[in-house]
Amino acid sequence: MNDRIRRQLAARKRRIEKRLDKTRHIRECPVLSATNIHYEIADRTRAISAGGIGMIHQVACQLGLDQAINRQLNLFKIYLPYSESDHVLNMAYNLLAGGTCLEHLELRRNDEVYLDALGAERIPDPTTAGDFCRRFHKLHIFTLMEIINETRLTVWRQQTDSFFDEAIIDADGTMVETTGQCKQGIDINHKGQWGYHPLLVSLANTAEPLYILNRSGNRPSHEKADVYLDRAVELCRRAGFRKITLRGDTDFTQTQYLDGWDRDGVQFVFGIDAMPNLYELAENLPLNAWRRLHRPPRYEVKTTPRKRPENVKEQIVERREYENIRLQQEYVAEFTYRPTKCKQDYRVIVVWKDLEVSQGQQKLFDWTRCFFYITNDRKRSAEQIVHRANDRCDQENLIQQQKSDVRALTAPLDTLESNWAYMVIASLAWSLKAWAALLLPEQGRWKEKHRAEKRKLLRMDFTTFRNAMINVPAQITRTGGKLVYRFLSWNPWQPVFFRLLDQLTLPLRC
Repeated sequence: MNDRIRRQLAARKRRIEKRLDKTRHIRECPVLSATNIHYEIADRTRAISAGGIGMIHQVACQLGLDQAINRQLNLFKIYLPYSESDHVLNMAYNLLAGGTCLEHLELRRNDEVYLDALGAERIPDPTTAGDFCRRFHKLHIFTLMEIINETRLTVWRQQTDSFFDEAIIDADGTMVETTGQCKQGIDINHKGQWGYHPLLVSLANTAEPLYILNRSGNRPSHEKADVYLDRAVELCRRAGFRKITLRGDTDFTQTQYLDGWDRDGVQFVFGIDAMPNLYELAENLPLNAWRRLHRPPRYEVKTTPRKRPENVKEQIVERREYENIRLQQEYVAEFTYRPTKCKQDYRVIVVWKDLEVSQGQQKLFDWTRCFFYITNDRKRSAEQIVHRANDRCDQENLIQQQKSDVRALTAPLDTLESNWAYMVIASLAWSLKAWAALLLPEQGRWKEKHRAEKRKLLRMDFTTFRNAMINVPAQITRTGGKLVYRFLSWNPWQPVFFRLLDQLTLPLRC
C-alpha cells in the first residue's frame, strides 16, 4: 500500500486505541449518552455498507472467473441483458454483502450506490435468479463446478511449495430440511425429516468445498461418494499435491474401493462399523498391545492457566438424577484386518473407552465401547491416526457454516437440480472468501506475521469475515476515470485488506 494510506490507517488506529484506553476515562454516567438524534438524507455523499464488495469483485475478475463462466457455461443464446456470470456472481455477492436468501437480491437491486459500486445499470431480481437456476441440468452443474475448480487451481498455484505437501480430502453428507410440499426430489429419512441429502467433498487444508452433490432425502450418505472422491483426487493431483489422504466416517469406508485407492497411491483413514468380529479381534489382543491414549490440549496457554469454571450442566444432570455417561480413560491398539471385499490387509486402529454410567451421584455400572478406524497409512503411530481421524470434525464445522452462515445448503427452489445449482452457486461465496485469504502474500520482513494473518483469515467463520472485510461503510465516487471506494470507518483488518489489493494488481503465477 502507498505511504498515504499507511499513514491514514495508522492515524485511525491511534485514535481508536486512545478511545479504548481504560485509564483515560473514568466516568459515572453511562457511556451510551447520545441525545437529540436526527436523521437526514444526504444530497451528495453516496455510500454503501458493503464497502469490501469491490475487492471481492476484483478477486473474481483477476482470476478470470467471470470470463470462464461466460465461455463455458452456455445457458443463454443471447444476453437480455444478463450473462451467465452476471447471474452467478450476483447470487454469490448477495450472500457476501449480507443477504441470506434469494429474496434479498431485491434489496441489492434497489440500492443505487451498490449498483454503481459494481458498475451495473441493474442486476437480476429474485424471480429472474430463480429462473436462471431452473435452466440447469446435471451436465451444466458439473460444468459450473469444474469452472470453479479450474479457478481454484489458479489460486493454489500462488501458494508456497509447502502447501503441496499433502491434500486431505473430507466427505460427509448432511440433511437439508424443508417444509415445502411441492419440491421435486424431496423425501423422508429415517429420522422423519423431509428434504434433500447433499454430499459435500472438501479440501480440509483450506476448508474449500470442492464438490457438492444434491440427492433425495432418503439416500445414504455414501451414495456416489466414490465418484466425487476420485474427482477430488484427480483435481489435487493436477494441482501438484505430493500426497493425498481421504477421510470419512463409517458410512464412507466403502471397502470395495479400498484396494483401488491403495494401488493408486492414495492414503485413507475411514471409520469402520464396530462389527462383532472386530470386537472379538480387539478383545483377543494381548494386554501389552494396548497403550493409554493421551489427547493433545485443544489450545496452547499463552499466559497462566485459568481456573476451570463449574460444570453447570453436570450439576443439573446429577440433581435431577438423569442417567449420565462419563469417560474414565481411553486405550489404543491396532491389528491387521482384511475386509471381505478387499484382497489385501489393512491396519485397523481400535480405541477402547472405559465409561462409567451413573444416575445422580450413584454409580450404576461400568461400560466399555470401541471405535475402529481402517487405514493404509503404515508410517504414523496408532495415536496419530486417531488424532488425524478426529480432526475430521472440521468438516462438520464447514457444513454448519454452509447451512447457517453462508446459507448455501438450503432449498429455495422447486426441483432437485435447481436447488443443486443454487447450492453450488451459493457455495462460491465461501470459496471467494477462501481465495481472498489465499491470495495474500507471505514475503518480506513481516513474513511470520503475514502468514499468521493469512491463516487466521482463511479459518475465519463467514460472518466474521463479512463484518471484517466486506461490511465496511464506504463512499462511492467517480473521479479521474476511476471508481473510488473511500472507507468511512476503520477496523484492525484494513491493513490486510490493502495488502490484498496491492497483490491483486500483480500478475498471477501461471
